[in-house]
Amino acid sequence: MLGIKPYINFKGNCEEAINFYKEKLGAEVLYLGRYGDSPMKGKAPDDKIMHCTLKIGDSQLMACDSVFEEYPVVVGNNITLSPLIIQREYAAADFPAIVALSTAVVQILYAFGPGLLGVLRDAFGGYGVPLAVCLGLNLAASVVVLMRRRT
Repeated sequence: MLGIKPYINFKGNCEEAINFYKEKLGAEVLYLGRYGDSPMKGKAPDDKIMHCTLKIGDSQLMACDSVFEEYPVVVGNNITLSPLIIQREYAAADFPAIVALSTAVVQILYAFGPGLLGVLRDAFGGYGVPLAVCLGLNLAASVVVLMRRRT
């Protein structure tokens, strides 16, 4: 799915906004999770919305109640536009393996990435080839993800 998925942070009135979107725009709630139903229970008001996803027509909108004083909602951080290049759903049983794999890849990149870029820069006298290698690896990873069959 290509497009933009807006994420709106509310100052404690997310549920009111959801009801407004349902009534006026025919929004459908795809997911709604409260702080009280999560591991965040007790760290925020239990009745406030930690995350929700709404479907409005062919578009999706995400929202939450931003209730932490150290991260106040102000003009400039109340809406985030997340680009969606691909959205793939995985079975719940696959999630631990996906997290473990992504963590391993990130740790390997942190450990060896800068050295590899330095070696390639020294070997080729500039950053053109190292950046092309990085681009190629990203494209190859994207192809692997896109070609993987859904289960």
